[in-house]
Amino acid sequence: MLENLDLTHLLILDIETVPQYPVYDDVPEDWRKLWDKKSVSLSYNKPDQTPDALYNRAGIYAEFGRIVCISVGYFNRSGNEWSLRVKSFYSDNESLLLKEFCELLTKHFNSPTHLLCAHNGKEFDFPYICRRLLINGLPIPQILNISGKKPWEIQHIDTMELWKFGDYKSYTSLELLAASFGIPTPKDDIDGSMVWEVYWKEKDLERIKTYCQKDVITTARLVMKFKQNGNLDIIDELS
Repeated sequence: MLENLDLTHLLILDIETVPQYPVYDDVPEDWRKLWDKKSVSLSYNKPDQTPDALYNRAGIYAEFGRIVCISVGYFNRSGNEWSLRVKSFYSDNESLLLKEFCELLTKHFNSPTHLLCAHNGKEFDFPYICRRLLINGLPIPQILNISGKKPWEIQHIDTMELWKFGDYKSYTSLELLAASFGIPTPKDDIDGSMVWEVYWKEKDLERIKTYCQKDVITTARLVMKFKQNGNLDIIDELS
């Protein structure tokens, strides 16, 4: 289905996000009230789910969370030899990592033929990055800015959307889709629900970076499957 895709023009990415504060009690009062209102929709028909208990989910909302890691993967070709290079932008300073990520886009992925790719990227990664850029007072790179663009002008590929084949009611996790294709799971250490704890309790940003990179590698392998190119040997495991 991606037979004509030029892999050298593709940037695969994944982000990891956390709540703005370690625990609910640390949230400033005005923001706590806003989270209380937000959590009502999350606790529908679940009276035991209090705003406090739900706060570990705050990181998935750009208003209440922030990005701690963006990992990217891009294909290189030398003659008949292919490789996937993986790089991460990770820091406690969200503004800094966003600036560094945007510099990569501006310098190397800024033409109309370049594409961004992520699993569930259109619903999560791409809009989350744009929202956090605005909150940090940073410009949105052209390849991310879809304002005013026609659908066919948007330079985004979403592996979950490809797998839907028009079935809009379906959600398929990266882990499940990888298993369906016999691709090793990226969740062999932690999964997305554990990132907030690893960040705020264990303070292990390196572990989060490694997890994020595994998601990028898995997404790259899915792209190869969708492209119907069985040569997954070009995509190595992280050392």
